[in-house]
Amino acid sequence: MRISFKAIAAAAALLALSLAATAQTAAGGTLDKIKSSGKVVLGVREASPPMAYMLGAGEKYVGYHVELCERVLKDIAPQAKLEYMAVTAQNTIPLVQNGTLDIGCGPTTNNTARQQQVAFALTTYVSEVRMATKIDSGITNLDQLAGRNVSASTGTTAVQLLRKRERAQNVSYNTMLGKDHLESFLLMESGRADAFVLDDNLLAGIIANSKNPSAYRIVGEPLGSEPIALLFRKDDPAFKAAVDDSLRRMMKSGDLEKIYTKWFVAAIPPKNTSLNLPMSTTLRQLIAEPNDKPLEAYAK
Repeated sequence: MRISFKAIAAAAALLALSLAATAQTAAGGTLDKIKSSGKVVLGVREASPPMAYMLGAGEKYVGYHVELCERVLKDIAPQAKLEYMAVTAQNTIPLVQNGTLDIGCGPTTNNTARQQQVAFALTTYVSEVRMATKIDSGITNLDQLAGRNVSASTGTTAVQLLRKRERAQNVSYNTMLGKDHLESFLLMESGRADAFVLDDNLLAGIIANSKNPSAYRIVGEPLGSEPIALLFRKDDPAFKAAVDDSLRRMMKSGDLEKIYTKWFVAAIPPKNTSLNLPMSTTLRQLIAEPNDKPLEAYAK
């Protein structure tokens, strides 16, 4: 097999850039990196409403977690320019680890495995992983999915929870993986999958912005509850303290609840429809007593 020296050189260059970014971040911490560069890089999602999504053709990123990120960063680094980078569930953590992203603003679940790779801020949402189906499918519970096609997005904890249930219940699903949430929804919308499994808030956002929202519903018992939080580089206590303190101030002042209401209860763009997802009792308790406990703490 012939090896291209150009390919080797290109790979080496990419590795050097990654190591340099990591070294730069590790040397002085994220706050110093932001101060020296004059900018902060936010990792955002293109298709995860209402948490983080894009309006128009690259015009603007919006959503509950995007707005929380913006508020936090304007609080702790008011002079820094906010630079947005589109990411996916799969590449967010690697890009935070190598210093490309300063903060991840998508709907990322905080669990113990991920805590070995990155750090999480205080929990700002608790989701329930459920399924969306077509109303005319007749599917209302997970037991009816045995042997059927089920869509889920690559890199999400929904995939892990489906596999866990397969083992626990001795059932089998034909899990079809979409590269992002819109592709996963399309698998169900087109009839190739019978259900789409994801966090309830994301399912509600995708349905609300679909071609025919009245054709779908969220059904079945939750596969699990998941704490969702902003994330950033591990072993950077100064940055974590700054982010957490800013979030605490928003929780105490009532601003966080106002932002929640804006994205989960009021009508949201682009179709000006409401998700009608009032704040849960669990999240209200977390606002009263903030913490950054991982998913495993919720399973106990």
